[in-house]
Amino acid sequence: MVDSDAISKPGSIDVEVAYALPDKQELITLTVEKGTTAQAAVLASGLTNQYPEININEAKMGIFSKPLDGKHLPLPADYQLEHQDRVEIYRPLLLDPKQARLLRAQKKKKLEKEKAALNKKQATE
Repeated sequence: MVDSDAISKPGSIDVEVAYALPDKQELITLTVEKGTTAQAAVLASGLTNQYPEININEAKMGIFSKPLDGKHLPLPADYQLEHQDRVEIYRPLLLDPKQARLLRAQKKKKLEKEKAALNKKQATE
């Protein structure tokens, strides 16, 4: 039985490289040699040319949402891709999640104060 997702050439594998922006997502499908690293696939995808803000040496990456951080999986320069892997390039956070929660809490507190003051004003009228 022949797999419909059969590898294109002997010794090569098919992979995807994904980069998501706030308004769109880039998904590049590549055929690379077996043994290609995640970092090499990102370079081969051309996304670093198209999006110069991607610093190949500092960008956080993952394979299907599993970080290439040297703990869960090897680092991007060391991780050898497998057939049908998807390399994801992560953008840096605009705001630390703890800071975002703090700002939301402060905003909520401010709104509650304003609402209480308005209710108090309406009650005295």
